[in-house]
Amino acid sequence: MKKTISIIIAVLLIVSLVACGGKTEESQTPEPTMAPISVTETISVQVETDWLPHYEAAKARVLEKHPDSTINWIESPAFDHLDVLDATDVTNVDVADVFAIPADRLYPLAQNEALASIDALTMAKNIGGWQNFEGGLGGNLAIDGDYLAFPMNIETLIIFANTANAAAKNINLGDIIEFTELGFEEMLVPAFNAWFGVAMLNAANIELLAQDADGTLWSDMTKNWSDLSSNQQGVIEAIYDYWKGHDEALTDGWDTGAAWGYMDTSFSSGGNTALRLEGPWSTSNLSGMANDGADLAILPITQVTINGSPLAHWQGGWGMAVNARVEGNDDQMTLAQDFIQEVVNPMFAVDFFEATGKILENVQEDKYTTSSLSDIDKTVVSAVIKSYQGAPARPLFTEWGQVWDTWQNGLMSWSSEKPANVEEAYNLVKASFEAMMGNF
Repeated sequence: MKKTISIIIAVLLIVSLVACGGKTEESQTPEPTMAPISVTETISVQVETDWLPHYEAAKARVLEKHPDSTINWIESPAFDHLDVLDATDVTNVDVADVFAIPADRLYPLAQNEALASIDALTMAKNIGGWQNFEGGLGGNLAIDGDYLAFPMNIETLIIFANTANAAAKNINLGDIIEFTELGFEEMLVPAFNAWFGVAMLNAANIELLAQDADGTLWSDMTKNWSDLSSNQQGVIEAIYDYWKGHDEALTDGWDTGAAWGYMDTSFSSGGNTALRLEGPWSTSNLSGMANDGADLAILPITQVTINGSPLAHWQGGWGMAVNARVEGNDDQMTLAQDFIQEVVNPMFAVDFFEATGKILENVQEDKYTTSSLSDIDKTVVSAVIKSYQGAPARPLFTEWGQVWDTWQNGLMSWSSEKPANVEEAYNLVKASFEAMMGNF
């Protein structure tokens, strides 16, 4: 009898150990894509008119899971909606529970306590596609460990080419193009505007304003000329030579107001310009200038170099955020996060692009290029993805906002001061940045 009992106990122990081992393996199983519990809540969502077809489809998928919930639209352009928020507060019923924000608005909105912290890491795991969520746009939408928006769109600058003008200038668009070997009108860059200027500066890792982990602010533009690396000096010299060409030719290329019209005219087929640095949102406009698209080519930004180093813009973009008033209402937060996941669900990436023009960070290039998108859209998406990869993250800390005018004022001073050489030109910009740093 005792022997029989011992055998039974041994068997039970073995079964228990096996069962425990099974539980360990189950704990490593990925979370389900969406929480299985249905909630009954109401949220409002900011949506632009053109986005409605995609948003309606996302809403339908969410309501399959939450049939007793309600999702209402606040139909408004994203920036107009943010203007309402800025002018009032998060309790305003005209401010949505879920809304789109450009990445550069993250810190000001966070300072105004307008954004709820969301479970972005779980959301990223749910919809998938990222190899390093925290190392990309997702991580850049976090402040002090709190994720305040979820990646909605990657944004960076690309190169537009007029093929007819390039042929007339003997510029081979199939090769790497060296900026310093071009005539001052052959590629137009409004470098006095930091949004475009950083694409040149990043070729030599020039920081207009950076922030260390301890909060210390610093700028390469306060260094003595001799302390800049040869690559950095080379980029500043390329910008100076570009300015000098336009200044001596009396073009409008260095005029903050008239430059845009001048660039449009010069880029048009038959003009002097073969290349422009622009954003993908300018595709339709530039296509019209290039013989209704017949003369238009689109290149990744890295195809143009300065002294052999490729141009690089920023890893910028947009996020979907949740209104701070939602915090504390778990059901409403669940509904909001589930809706965001469906809007940016990579399974519907092509539909999302067709409705919004936005490109998802967690979707491979070939999903777009093998789709039913038009050839021009496929080319744009491919150029954006290639340009985005390897670019530095866009600086979002609040103090960077002072760089815009500081950079522009320094460069625009060249037209009045007429620096005789690049070092004199640099020192004018250096003085502007020294004054800015004094503000901190």
